[in-house]
Amino acid sequence: MARPVWSGTLTFGLVSLPIQMYPATDSHTVRFHQLQRGTSDRVRNKRVNERTGEEVPLDEVVKAYDDGDEYVLVEPQELDDIAPGRSKSLEITGFVELAEVEPVFFDRTYYLGPKGKEYAKVYALLHKALEEAGRAGIATFVMRNHQYLVAVKAEAGLLTLHTLHWADEIRDPRQEIDDLPGRTKVTDRELKMARQLVDTLGMEWRPEEFRDTYQEQVNALIKAKRTGEAVEKAEPPAESTNVVDLMDALRASVDRAKKPSGSAGKAPSGGAKGGGGKKRGSDAPAPPTRISDAAAKRRGRGAGKGAAKGKCGTGPASLDTLTKAELYQRATDAGLPGRSAMNRAELIEALRGTHRRRASS
Repeated sequence: MARPVWSGTLTFGLVSLPIQMYPATDSHTVRFHQLQRGTSDRVRNKRVNERTGEEVPLDEVVKAYDDGDEYVLVEPQELDDIAPGRSKSLEITGFVELAEVEPVFFDRTYYLGPKGKEYAKVYALLHKALEEAGRAGIATFVMRNHQYLVAVKAEAGLLTLHTLHWADEIRDPRQEIDDLPGRTKVTDRELKMARQLVDTLGMEWRPEEFRDTYQEQVNALIKAKRTGEAVEKAEPPAESTNVVDLMDALRASVDRAKKPSGSAGKAPSGGAKGGGGKKRGSDAPAPPTRISDAAAKRRGRGAGKGAAKGKCGTGPASLDTLTKAELYQRATDAGLPGRSAMNRAELIEALRGTHRRRASS
């Protein structure tokens, strides 16, 4: 069970609610130690006096601001003394429509819980009021020597707190990006085809179907280096679409997205039919995976050979030679459920199972 990272009092109007704040997310980033090359010696960071070279204990370290002429020393207690509400107050100053807060302002998310069962009624009252109003409470509070602008929302049966960026922290994209397109002209045919592609690839938001595959590859790399196995390299990035071939690329994308799954050639339940933009079911074709030109050429050669010999080209032996992108495309063509969450080995095993079932039927 997570420990609260902050506790204090949430106030709205004259109503006070003692709360505790818990982290809502957890990072699964692989952590590495630093070693000196050629040894097993850990490399650690130390607080060192740059004049004497000696290590300085933490309790002897003070904060200092360089004003150009000299250092202005600030003690931690002095920062606590000037904190609004002495760091223990979260006062809602007003309630805004949720749609008014642009996504770029949101930073981190926390769960809020009542600090004791005796405050359950006040907690439930605020949750219900926010839920029915469709609004978020805007407040500020101080945590660990930082003041935060936050939005308090009612979500999934509890109160959540989202830290927000301050307005002057949001960068102007027109000043940051040199080559933003201005009034670029697109033809009606290009726009119609692009809209059709967007509608055809319509999907329901299911975050559980997406995984951090890079961290999985990092873990696989560590395992392979431990056991001395070969390491599979990632696919090279797809090349940029040539503007001259834009319509051809759009048309091919729409055609591939419309392609029904399964050997019987029937569209899956809830799948996209034509350009109607219906949402796909969990077993419908996933968005097409980008494939490099080299992989596309290999697939084209393989398809030609398979057609000449009258084989499907998905036999157990041939699967080991395919890239993950090619395996994923075959899984899409076969309508394999859950393929978006599979790694390369799982895709091979699932496709082999499909091949065995077809061979026995």
